Amino acid sequence: MSEQKDDCLFCQIAAGETDTELIHESSSMVAFRDINPQAPVHILIVPRKHIQTINDIEKVDIVLVGELVQKAQEIAEEKEIAEDGYRLIFNCGEHGGQEVDHLHLHLLGGEQLGSLT
Repeated sequence: MSEQKDDCLFCQIAAGETDTELIHESSSMVAFRDINPQAPVHILIVPRKHIQTINDIEKVDIVLVGELVQKAQEIAEEKEIAEDGYRLIFNCGEHGGQEVDHLHLHLLGGEQLGSLT
């Protein structure tokens, strides 16, 4: 997997090639508001490294994926939704609802979310 893919929207956002307002930026990831929010707080946490889907994670990426989850926890605290609760989602592939072929973690909260069971 390459570090960046030229035709990937999330790679372009991570490279600063769009006017997307970032709420977090580090050497390994960026975070920004979803353009089609499904909850009052809907943040996407995206690694800078281009990984197409959760199926493409390699052993070398395990720490990075853990950092995405840790950042979600920190953002939930910052957005004051941690105490009431929130949801983290990785969509994988077309049938899993993945719309951009670049691994990303959804952080949703700020209201009572429907049950998935």
